[in-house]
Amino acid sequence: MSQTTANVIHNSEHFLSLIVPAYKQEQTIVENVTQLKEALDRIRYDYEVIIVVDGTIDETFAKIKKAKIPKVTCVTYEKNHGKAFAIRQGMNIAQGDYVMFIDSGMEIDPNGISMLMEHMEWYDADIIVGSKRHPASQVGYTLGRKILSYGYYYLVKMSFGVGVRDTQAGIKIFKKKVLEEVLPRLVIKRFAGDLEILVVAKHLGFKRIFEAPIKLNYEFSKLSSAATWNSIFNIILDTFSIFYRVYILRYYNNVHHKWIEPKGLKIYTTPEQRN
Repeated sequence: MSQTTANVIHNSEHFLSLIVPAYKQEQTIVENVTQLKEALDRIRYDYEVIIVVDGTIDETFAKIKKAKIPKVTCVTYEKNHGKAFAIRQGMNIAQGDYVMFIDSGMEIDPNGISMLMEHMEWYDADIIVGSKRHPASQVGYTLGRKILSYGYYYLVKMSFGVGVRDTQAGIKIFKKKVLEEVLPRLVIKRFAGDLEILVVAKHLGFKRIFEAPIKLNYEFSKLSSAATWNSIFNIILDTFSIFYRVYILRYYNNVHHKWIEPKGLKIYTTPEQRN
């Protein structure tokens, strides 16, 4: 007899914190979080969902608060700081010994969450990276995007030797002890934040970093878009900045700062999360 989400018994060995960065998602955020919940209710471990609304510029925070979805915490602040900043904000309040993030918008199939968690167990990994280039991945990707992606992969491989073939797909899971060492050293707020975490983790000796398959169907803006090329330029610029801090400044050798809460920080939790 198959289990339903209503009668799944969670294993208490691990607790998962899932972080979802959101920006201008008022039309879809409740539906997206509901889909995530359905996937999470089928995994072996208990969990919390942390939605980080990156800037109070629309009704995304209000929609989540009104929906009162169980096991959900929603965080927001006044100014938009970028995806990497939002993820770090979520990581700083995460309660789980496993901490994962996934992009909002559901381009990445949330049913892959369980696959990444199983890979953490199989490999006793420090980090599992969802990878477009894993042989079992199912990816909807244009030829132009594939060429750019391969070019960036070779740039990262030659520069850092991280050992994974895809650093940019928006789903990854970390042991909390890794983040406790890595987070106080990070700089990037907007672009290439995923790469910076992986590079710093490897630099600190966390070398058990592996890939897991994902299923995704990205709907990108056209490569002719000025905004797209601006993003590509900034990712490359941030990548060279990471290289400079690793090999020239040796910046990541030391802890430089404590986390500063953003202005106008608000945190909403559903009633059962408060108890």
